[in-house]
Amino acid sequence: MSSQEIEVFTVCRADAIERGGAKGFNLSRIDESGESRPFPIVVLRTFGNDYHGYVNRCPHDGVWLNIGSGEFFSSDRAFIRCGRHRATFEIDSGFCIDGPCNGKALEPVALAVVDGDVCLCGVKLVEDNGFPDPFEDSDETMDIMIHPD
Repeated sequence: MSSQEIEVFTVCRADAIERGGAKGFNLSRIDESGESRPFPIVVLRTFGNDYHGYVNRCPHDGVWLNIGSGEFFSSDRAFIRCGRHRATFEIDSGFCIDGPCNGKALEPVALAVVDGDVCLCGVKLVEDNGFPDPFEDSDETMDIMIHPD
């Protein structure tokens, strides 16, 4: 029996999201062909201290859930709400219970809290150090001259 490694990426500190709050993150993931693609996600923390993650895309027309107001929730914070067409989703399942995508669901992302960090699991992301630094290994420097008036 072989063991498989699961990709784990730290998104933020667990306490960076208040209870009953949410934060959006703009990440980049590697698709099946090896290309980098935008991967916007939202991480929600319930009042009961559970964390849920979803792709930040409404199944109705693909816009970010927090488009417009920047908010992810209904006014009473009991549901996730799309800012464009007011579709309403259950926080713990992502299932749409009202609106133009009724019966569909948000795309879940696997999260785990490890050593006080919220981590995204099972997704191959483009890491910060994955991009070459154009100035690394360069002998060229830029001189800046400031001339007083």
